[in-house]
Amino acid sequence: MKGFRLPRTLLALPPHCLEARPEARSPEPIRAMAMTSFAVAATRRAPLRGCLAAARSAVGGGSSATFSSGVPISPHRARPRVAPSTRRFAVAADGASPTSAGGQRKHRVVFLGTPDVAASALDALLDAADEPDCAWEVHAVVSQPGRPRGRGRSKSGPPPPSPVAECALRRGVPEERVLCPVKANEPAFLEALERLEPDLAVTAAYGNFLPSAFLAIPRLGTLNIHPSLLPQFRGAAPVQRALERGVPVTGVTVAYTVLEMDAGPVVRRVERSLDGSETHVDLLRELFATGAAALLEALPSVWTGEAARDATPQAAFGEPTHAPKVSPEEGVLDFANETATALRDKVRGFAGWPGTKGAFAVKKEDEAEDAWREVTLKIITARVFENGDDPMDAEAGAYSGAVTLTKKAMRVPCAGGTWLEVTEVQPPGKKAMDAASYANGLKGSVLKVLHE
Repeated sequence: MKGFRLPRTLLALPPHCLEARPEARSPEPIRAMAMTSFAVAATRRAPLRGCLAAARSAVGGGSSATFSSGVPISPHRARPRVAPSTRRFAVAADGASPTSAGGQRKHRVVFLGTPDVAASALDALLDAADEPDCAWEVHAVVSQPGRPRGRGRSKSGPPPPSPVAECALRRGVPEERVLCPVKANEPAFLEALERLEPDLAVTAAYGNFLPSAFLAIPRLGTLNIHPSLLPQFRGAAPVQRALERGVPVTGVTVAYTVLEMDAGPVVRRVERSLDGSETHVDLLRELFATGAAALLEALPSVWTGEAARDATPQAAFGEPTHAPKVSPEEGVLDFANETATALRDKVRGFAGWPGTKGAFAVKKEDEAEDAWREVTLKIITARVFENGDDPMDAEAGAYSGAVTLTKKAMRVPCAGGTWLEVTEVQPPGKKAMDAASYANGLKGSVLKVLHE
């Protein structure tokens, strides 16, 4: 396999990804690695300060070297204590790889990802690489820098590592091969990646643009796990947009990465039918698990070159659609002007972040009309109620906005004579609760939709 090149007939990939590269590489130690590794980047950029300490804390402690100007003071680094299943990473500082059963060097995979769903995909790859006859290894991991998380985010203390970086360190990937550049076009990062001599890069929700200089480095190209049926829903929010639009079928695609976003030829495409009950958080996790399995299935053909040769241009699957990032403003529900089905799909698609909310007014039944008090409720789960009366005011001929409170839910009138049955809400300053509990607390009160 040494010396194999992607066939030049694969016109869907840009020319820079297909150029022959010299086999001989510099044997000198990976000096540039210290400039961009997860361990040392903390000394170079303010957003990464203290990341090594946070990472060590996250994975159970350990000693650390002292760094000055991004260069280790001591050449002797304490290797992390790793479980037997991760011993393959206890390698020499020059990045030497283990060999396969046939005595050949294992194919080197560099994994790029950032959030929890990508960490689960990395776990799947690491588990597969544990098999004794596996012909490849996860040689390095690339992630975005750690960021503060949760309430009371501290700007003074070190941010925790990203879920992917934390997973890599926990599983025994050497610190010097967990790279967290701010951008993927940093010269020091690209030089470090070049010296690793990767055979393949795999991306899963990495979140950074990959320049041509990056794409030219992996010998067999870069594969991306994308949670949609490409070319549908290219972009940052494929699952959210698919659910918002109420499509009956979605899925996951494994495709080669090219300069144009999510436009590379397809290696694997797995469909997933939707029944209307799925939410963004759960479906995203499921699709990345499916995508990791599809990637593992495709890897043998990647090593032989068949995957690149037989990859299908996306034009064969139809015209592209796009999935732009969701803004918080899109989570505001307009009951008077949207149907219950459209609003239910928004609740499904925007679950987790940014979430959905509605503006209501409440007052006691015996209070005057000027006693209405505004309340904003986060809508956690909802479904379409099929048997409601027309929510139009029969006398006024206008949208009434009156919410029906039942023992199990609250039914909100929507456009087109439809009703949205809300089953879980979160009132201001309180935890999420079932709508029945919220309605019970409103005994003797009436609720209506605020609308223009």
